Amino acid sequence: MADMIISKSKTKESVKDCNVSGEFYAALDAKVREMIKAAEKRALDNGRKTVRPHDL
Repeated sequence: MADMIISKSKTKESVKDCNVSGEFYAALDAKVREMIKAAEKRALDNGRKTVRPHDL
C-alpha cells in the first residue's frame, strides 16, 4: 500500500470526544484519495489543469 495522505496524529488530535480505531485511518485515507481523484477528473473535464476548492 502507498504512503498515507492523511496524518494519523492530526486526525487523532481533531477527534475530540471519541477514540479512533486503527482501521479508521485507512478508511479516511481511502476516502480522501477518492475525493482527490474525483476533483482532478472534474478539473480536467472542465479544461483546467488546476484543482480548485469547488472541484470537491
